[in-house]
Amino acid sequence: MNIAIIPARGGSKRIPRKNIKLFCGKPMIVWSIETALNSGCFDRVIVSTDDAEIAELAKKAGAEVPFFRPAALADDYSSTQDVIVHVLSELEKQDVDPLLVCCLYPTAPMVQVSDLQTGLTMMQQNELHYALSVTSFPYPIQRALKINENGRLNMFSPEFATARSQEMVAAFHDAGQFYWGTKNAWMQRSAIFGAQSAPILLPRYRVQDIDTPEDWLTAELMFELITQRDLNK
Repeated sequence: MNIAIIPARGGSKRIPRKNIKLFCGKPMIVWSIETALNSGCFDRVIVSTDDAEIAELAKKAGAEVPFFRPAALADDYSSTQDVIVHVLSELEKQDVDPLLVCCLYPTAPMVQVSDLQTGLTMMQQNELHYALSVTSFPYPIQRALKINENGRLNMFSPEFATARSQEMVAAFHDAGQFYWGTKNAWMQRSAIFGAQSAPILLPRYRVQDIDTPEDWLTAELMFELITQRDLNK
């Protein structure tokens, strides 16, 4: 059995009610739920929430909310792994024993069915703990700058000041959209960014953190352009 877990707490400081705020015509979380359901990857799609309104909306969209998340796991300090372990522990009490578990964030409207399917295939064909979405940095991180206490610029790595960009090792970062993992890796809290993790590379134009109103606007503009392009194909 493979399951998707969508962690969606009710509290959101910078964008109030972010997980159910309308995004390009649908509540944000509905995009993730529909993508999970349409992927064919999962036997169950479960939303972990502490919020009754989110739970009702999630169920109407086709997801399950078999239990509520405790308040202790719904604050600003609760980690994703804490939430996934809680869901898996509750499922164990119901004699549910999934093999693979995908944590899919509710704020990932640009995740595509094919992304989730790629992750599933990677997990099935390789001995991995995790497979996760990543994207490349748009500029060589070796040339990153910092502002010192005098308001002047310094390089983090001055030894790369004259290096050619094509000679620098490419760098990537977590796309913050989804993480496939084995049940055992989640339950043992294995490091997500480790030697037993594989990247699912996404293009930069489909990756946007959504933490501030500016992020939200940027994501909507990106989403609308992608959707229009796909309609014109």
